[in-house]
Amino acid sequence: MLNRISSELTQRQDRPAARAMLFAAGLTEADLDRPQVGIVSSGYEGNPCNMHLNGLAATVKESVQASEMVGFVSNTIGVSDGISMGTAGMRYSLPSRDLIADSIETIASAQHYDGLVTIMGCDKNMPGAMIAMSRLDRPALMIYGGTIAPGHDNGRRLDVVSSFEALGQRLAGTITSQEFDRIVRLSCPGAGACGGMFTANTMASVIEVMGMSLPCSSSNPATSPDKVDECRKAGAAIRNLLERNLRPSDILTRNAFENAITLAIALGGSTNVVLHLLAIARTLEIDLTVDDFQRISDSTPLLADFRPSGPYVMQDLHAVGGMPGVIRMLLEEDLLHGDCMTVTGSTLAENAATAPPLSPGQKVIHDFGDPIKPSGHLRIMYGNVAEGGAVAKITGKEGEVFEGPARVFDSEAEANRAIGEGRIEKGDVIVIRYEGPRGGPGMPEMLTPTSMIMGRGLGGDVALITDGRFSGGTHGFVVGHITPEAQDGGLIALIADGDVIRIDAVRNTIDADIPAAEIEVRRRKWTAPPLRATSGALYRYARTVSSASQGCTTDRVY
Repeated sequence: MLNRISSELTQRQDRPAARAMLFAAGLTEADLDRPQVGIVSSGYEGNPCNMHLNGLAATVKESVQASEMVGFVSNTIGVSDGISMGTAGMRYSLPSRDLIADSIETIASAQHYDGLVTIMGCDKNMPGAMIAMSRLDRPALMIYGGTIAPGHDNGRRLDVVSSFEALGQRLAGTITSQEFDRIVRLSCPGAGACGGMFTANTMASVIEVMGMSLPCSSSNPATSPDKVDECRKAGAAIRNLLERNLRPSDILTRNAFENAITLAIALGGSTNVVLHLLAIARTLEIDLTVDDFQRISDSTPLLADFRPSGPYVMQDLHAVGGMPGVIRMLLEEDLLHGDCMTVTGSTLAENAATAPPLSPGQKVIHDFGDPIKPSGHLRIMYGNVAEGGAVAKITGKEGEVFEGPARVFDSEAEANRAIGEGRIEKGDVIVIRYEGPRGGPGMPEMLTPTSMIMGRGLGGDVALITDGRFSGGTHGFVVGHITPEAQDGGLIALIADGDVIRIDAVRNTIDADIPAAEIEVRRRKWTAPPLRATSGALYRYARTVSSASQGCTTDRVY
């Protein structure tokens, strides 16, 4: 019985209104005996990451119906991080993850869908869909909308981060206004999510290795025939899941999360993967903490040379064999749990056994004998600045220890002005506070200040710490997710200009050199500022969100 859930509406004679309305929606008597699959797209026209997803959803619906099921397409929201970056709109980005999860859970539950295919294209879409599929725990899989192609300008490859960094270059006078305009115009050539190992490609990759998407989903480019073929396979795949009653709880085990962390580290993935995996794990009541990231990072080498710190983009990986080749490499080195089940109905190892190895001589993924860094780039830091933990992204290219005087800003906007006006000096530790989950609210990303720092040529000369978070496009000596955040009275709220901050990515510590007696004096004088949002979605988020070290979840009372 594949219509276990929808039969509540379609097979009971005391549900005449439901049957009547389904007939009005185009179903036949025969359709009422078939399983119903919800096809949820985060497609919308205003963002290249998502603008093609409704077309992919139409192909998925065809494949579902060809597999003798009923497919219903619906939509959920999206927020473009790239478009909203540096504005008040960015405060809605992380909260949108929870709205996406809620909306998918709502329609699938209310409409009694037997299974789900979610088609997601941008940073928060994917973890939102994963949270929803985990809550519902009925047969489901995710299709990634795919990566964008790189832009080109006189032989130079571009991506969205190129446009952010170009602003710093223009302000520093190293490029002309005409060059700046040309970079902005050419950075994003069409549909697809940002091309480097930024948050979208990171999340798509870890979802694939966790077993919740079909092989190659994370590396198939957005506009490629391979992406269309993947959508054509979705119908048979979801029917197989229904026949076996294979659900997310069967796939998303503790070992699957360890696989996800390992792959994210090997790829040089975004710090946002910490927030999102913690949130998905909490939904499933799997005991995962920030310390698990450090433990796995200690024993996993950084192998991938992707943007933002390297030259390659996800389309390059597709050209040399795709994500299954990387998974095969890691399995051969015993770094992954190969017995984890996947949405194909086979284990991760069984899927990888049929995948060809990466092309000989390719340079996107380094060999284990020649890693970019022998241990991982994700560092979980503790100290008096971050008693509850913080997350750093240290590839080794920016060094491993930084010490300098604090330059303190109570908002990202203030820091951006100072950087733009040239008021940051070599050796400074920029402190951006009151941008955490509650204080932001919404924990906005700090890609604008970090890109301006890079564009001004200060990437190796300053550090930046924040209770906000970073885009996957951020690189440099940066530490985010500082917990407790300033709004909750963490030490970051008490730091003053000139206090010496020491960041040690070898010992994984972050400390402010402030005497204990002085800290107590400052704490007695400090009062929490009023929440920036006083009504609406952001106010509700600020009142219910957990800390960054708990994944910024909102579905429990804290």
